[in-house]
Amino acid sequence: MLKSLRRKFVAIIMTLVGIVLISVLGGSYVSSWQAQRELVYEALERNLVGSVYDFPRMGTHMMGDREDQGRANVLILAIDLDSEGMVLATNNAPIIVDSSALADLLGSILKSDADTMWNESNHVAWMRQQRSSGSWRVVIADTSAVDVSLSTLAARDVAIIVLAMAVLLVISIFLSTWVLKPVEAAWDQQRQFIADASHELKTPLAVIIANTQILEADKGIPSESMRWIQSTADESAHMKSLVEELLELARTDETTAGAKDVMRSESVDFSAMVENAALEFDAIAFERGSLIEQDIDQDVCVQGDPEWLARLCKILIDNACKYSAPGSPVRVELHKEPKRCALSVNNHGNVIDPADLPHVFDRFYRTDKARSRDAHTGGFGLGLAIAKGICTSHGGTISATSDEATGTTFTATLPTQS
Repeated sequence: MLKSLRRKFVAIIMTLVGIVLISVLGGSYVSSWQAQRELVYEALERNLVGSVYDFPRMGTHMMGDREDQGRANVLILAIDLDSEGMVLATNNAPIIVDSSALADLLGSILKSDADTMWNESNHVAWMRQQRSSGSWRVVIADTSAVDVSLSTLAARDVAIIVLAMAVLLVISIFLSTWVLKPVEAAWDQQRQFIADASHELKTPLAVIIANTQILEADKGIPSESMRWIQSTADESAHMKSLVEELLELARTDETTAGAKDVMRSESVDFSAMVENAALEFDAIAFERGSLIEQDIDQDVCVQGDPEWLARLCKILIDNACKYSAPGSPVRVELHKEPKRCALSVNNHGNVIDPADLPHVFDRFYRTDKARSRDAHTGGFGLGLAIAKGICTSHGGTISATSDEATGTTFTATLPTQS
């Protein structure tokens, strides 16, 4: 639980800060990209009008107007072409251009459907305008510096994001440990309280059960008084079951929290274990007019505690038998999947309300609020919580589905031995 909370805490911080960082740097890059392109296009537009000789080579207005100074420091090549594409004049910009490359570029410009284009592969941007006489003015800007600048900016932003996220990850892990210390302390205290209280209750319960057994064997007690003794014996038995389940739940909590010496780790033939558990509950299902149907893959091996894994199988099958409709089958399936196995137990009976499904694995939660402990399906609402704890401590998961068509299915997924 605490590990899950810590991971969620780190993930939330990383996600939020990452979104903000990417948004800020991404917005800055887009703004720079737009500004650079606007400067180039402004320079191209200014070179489309007037005489081809009147425009400065560096893209600044030749008269030095304040509005234009420093706005487009881009090297421009302006070319006048006749209607046939022959070069009439250029602005003599100090640019060395291969004649064949320039001819190819001018040919593609004149054939293009667009009047302006940014060619990033050749690091040029161009704009054209056809005069009333049919001649063309073509202006070409060298965008090498702009493209390099934007590439450098993008690489720098990516490096900043990667470095910042790495530093943030370290800080988040440290903060998660610090922030969750009170939660961890409260969790440890609660777990220790359950374990200590359960242990302390075992001795007086043993005395109460022994005394009631002695009284039940006493033939001199009137029958009117015997029913009170039997009631005490029944409640003592219920209390003993509750204490045992609380102790088992406390042990699964300790394992989930990282305790190493609580759970055994052995190679378990899970196929045989599921078959034995199904056979054990076959008589219970028969009493309700049902049969346990099996579909179990063989040679499914799981690494874990045999006692706990057997308990998991029994909880799920017992639960299905208790709540199955009379005469309906209980289906137990175990299938091997890549690196894991899935144990599913299905029965047909009362459908679990969708509002109750997220809570069926909560402790002391009962979907039937009117059900009493001494009824046929009575219990303390800890069985499925224990099943979840067993799955979690073995690195697996458990889930539940319920509808009228397919019935109620509990599925436990556990990692298998490679």
